Amino acid sequence: MGNIAVFGLGAMGYGVASSVLRAGHTTYGFDVVPAQMERFRADGGANGAIDDVASTLEAVIVVVLNAAQTESVLFGEAGIVPKLRKGAVVMACATVPPEFARAVGARCAEHGVLYLDAPISGGAGKAASGQLSVMASGTPEAFTAAKSALDAAAETVFTLGDSAGAGSAMKAVNQLLAGVHIATMAEALTFGMTQGVAPDKFVEVISKCAGTSWMLENRAPHIVDGDYTPLSSVNIWPKDLGIVLDIAKAAQFSAPITAAALQQFIAAAGMGLGGEDDAAVAKVYARNAQLTLPSKKEA
Repeated sequence: MGNIAVFGLGAMGYGVASSVLRAGHTTYGFDVVPAQMERFRADGGANGAIDDVASTLEAVIVVVLNAAQTESVLFGEAGIVPKLRKGAVVMACATVPPEFARAVGARCAEHGVLYLDAPISGGAGKAASGQLSVMASGTPEAFTAAKSALDAAAETVFTLGDSAGAGSAMKAVNQLLAGVHIATMAEALTFGMTQGVAPDKFVEVISKCAGTSWMLENRAPHIVDGDYTPLSSVNIWPKDLGIVLDIAKAAQFSAPITAAALQQFIAAAGMGLGGEDDAAVAKVYARNAQLTLPSKKEA
């Protein structure tokens, strides 16, 4: 059992940290929100300041929102990479452009630190149960060094190449589909309402038909329940679909369906829904069509 630190204790990161802890590792959890760190320590996480424990770590798992936050954790004012021992591994899980992953991997190598480009998928529930899918790329040495962390956090690890960037490229493909599926689910559900199809009946029928998707089956029930507690927020999608479109632009590739989905999430954020569950994009359609979505049921 090793010493592992998880940076970012949001919905996904807390689940990852909990899975690593449950696997028997000495696990440190760090976050910009002190209450999250206190909560994790109360759940059994190890107590220690970053500067005091950095040299003892075998692996660092970074589960933050974006490239800027990843950069800050690794190389910012209190950056962890210069404090790690040689041979330690950084497992970076945020959705970032492939060129960012390659650049950060090279910077880690300058410090003798291994880097695994390791975006994750599966949602907060699978993070908490250690059943994530990891789209990983990096050197064989990085995979070996990260094995304990991967075994604890993931059900499926895809080995996508021997250098950073390939994992992030695959994550961009996944996010294109995931974001489009959420927006399309919201469009189909509210379209059905205009034809007298109740949201609960929509879920019952379409989830058993060819038009279903994992995102439909996972997110549409949030609309039926009127519960927009953010497990994955609206605000994630302008970032992630924006990354997809930036990559597409660099490749001179047209992605019009992605662009249309992005506009719906931007509209949702503009309505003040950015902090709500991403299923709240349905409220954009409901507003435009003057529909009334189900309200949250009283406990």
